[in-house]
Amino acid sequence: MSLGPLIIVSGPSGSGKSTLIRRVIREETAPLRLAVSATTRPPRPGEVEGEDYYFWSPERFREQLAAGAFLEHAQVHGTNYYGTPRSEVDPYRERGEGVILDIDVQGAAQVRRLCPDHLSVFVKVPSWPVYEERLRKRATETDESIARRLRTAREELARSGEYQHVIINDDLETAVADFRRLLAAHRAGRPVNQERR
Repeated sequence: MSLGPLIIVSGPSGSGKSTLIRRVIREETAPLRLAVSATTRPPRPGEVEGEDYYFWSPERFREQLAAGAFLEHAQVHGTNYYGTPRSEVDPYRERGEGVILDIDVQGAAQVRRLCPDHLSVFVKVPSWPVYEERLRKRATETDESIARRLRTAREELARSGEYQHVIINDDLETAVADFRRLLAAHRAGRPVNQERR
């Protein structure tokens, strides 16, 4: 059996990538799952251990890192660590299931080197003011946190050209259709139009 596809998805906070990923997983007929990342940040209200993230202590994270348990890892916003345990990816791909990684640009660069058979997609919105508007609408971030996320967003956007495809998420239905078209072509081994919207 051939390996299931590995799909790398990145995009700044406020790009809507999590909503996009959930929709694509729900609508796909072939087996497809989102890898659960581990993080050292505390859970936000409503987040569930093992479903949203694995919430680990910094000590446990470092132990697992030293043991080679991560496919990729990064320190995000200068504070907390995030990483994708190999146990969330390898066994599923070996069974032919597709795995989506929702990871930042640092982690994505690591995975692209390790897994040349990947499909990489960068998600963004049509204009810069939309990011700030979406972050403020969340009402879960302080002004300081929003400013830090916006600085990170600028850095991430500057690296969107490293990805095979860019999806502009100005209309969710169109973005879902674009994503599914890329995934279908990747599964079939067909070349996909590299033009970026």
